[in-house]
Amino acid sequence: MNQPLAQLSMQEFADRLASKSPSPGGGAVAAVTAAHSAALGCMVLAYTLGKPKFAAHESENTKALEFFQRAQITALALADEDAVAYGNLSALWKLPPTDARRVAQEPDAVRAATAAPMSILMLAHDILETLQKLPKTCNPNLLSDLAIAATLADTAAGAAAWNVRVNVPQLRDAAERATTENKLAHALAHVHSTSDSIARDITAVMKAK
Repeated sequence: MNQPLAQLSMQEFADRLASKSPSPGGGAVAAVTAAHSAALGCMVLAYTLGKPKFAAHESENTKALEFFQRAQITALALADEDAVAYGNLSALWKLPPTDARRVAQEPDAVRAATAAPMSILMLAHDILETLQKLPKTCNPNLLSDLAIAATLADTAAGAAAWNVRVNVPQLRDAAERATTENKLAHALAHVHSTSDSIARDITAVMKAK
């Protein structure tokens, strides 16, 4: 895979995803979903910034927009990183277990294939933390889009978590496995809690309109 996934049309990405190829796969989908979450966050703020009604929140909303713009770029880069990491690992798994190249390269390949989805999960975590600040500071006409952005970030994190889980048992060091599992559990719990909190806040604002 030489062409960055971000350069593909939606149809091309879907076609590659549907093909009999290890990448792009679920990890890339998780990253693209995180990118869409960040993009929706940008849209919500595009309809908020500059409006006198929200002038008191202009500075914090501007910072949130800048974060979402960076997050969108990072997420798409992580889609490629995940696809490359899994592609490398998949190629090694086609070799005999005793093959010298597989023995030498597999530990780092497993680590990379675990780190990429964990990075996607943590990015989704940060996107949600920024979205959490917006229900009362953004244009209320965009609250449904804000809710969808939060849902997408939650989904991206949950999807990425599955790719972490599937690779963790392949980590040879027991302490590294335990540390990764604990990080995953705590991050995912916070993601779901934050997503639920955003949904409650948006519902409350909608009811008060």
